[in-house]
Amino acid sequence: MYENHNRTLENSGRIIGYARVSTDDQHLDLQLNALKLAGCNAIFEDRGVSATAKRRPGFERALSGLQTGDVFVVWKMDRAFRSLKNALDILEEFENRDVAFRCLTENIDTSTAMGKCMYQIRHAFSELERNLIRERTKAGMEAARKRGVQIGRPRKLSSCQIVHAQNLLQHQSGRTTAQIADEFGVSPRTVYRALSQYANSNEGLLINAG
Repeated sequence: MYENHNRTLENSGRIIGYARVSTDDQHLDLQLNALKLAGCNAIFEDRGVSATAKRRPGFERALSGLQTGDVFVVWKMDRAFRSLKNALDILEEFENRDVAFRCLTENIDTSTAMGKCMYQIRHAFSELERNLIRERTKAGMEAARKRGVQIGRPRKLSSCQIVHAQNLLQHQSGRTTAQIADEFGVSPRTVYRALSQYANSNEGLLINAG
């Protein structure tokens, strides 16, 4: 960890930097120089740690030490965040803790009124994007269902097999659910579940000879 002018982490209103490289043979020089020029009082590092790693010790130490009024600075967004959702979650936490965020290459600075406004706009558009993706996905699934496409995991039993199993049980053929399941090469639980879905269907299941 780099510290500037021997200022300790106990002081408030600090500028805290974070730098990361994914592999040990990569260098932090570019990030460290940019963060020092940005006036960071302390810089935490992770070397040889990918963005998706479950543990990022330097990043965790940086976050745990942040106090009200501090500014958290990164060279680039992907140095700190795993995904858009991860970024928004952490930035929301910063807002709740009154910690500002700066990204040097993307020119984001929530410590200024304009920067905070731009962050809120980005947040709103990200939320819009998620909602539109969710809506398109839902509409696509509904259209697929109308075309007869099976959504989700493939059924282990065909419609014909489910109807046949239902008829065997209804007409007291003497076969147990376990025996019917063994005949179809599935577990009794699969048969129970398929029959339950059949019984709860408003229109029943279509028998597909294919």
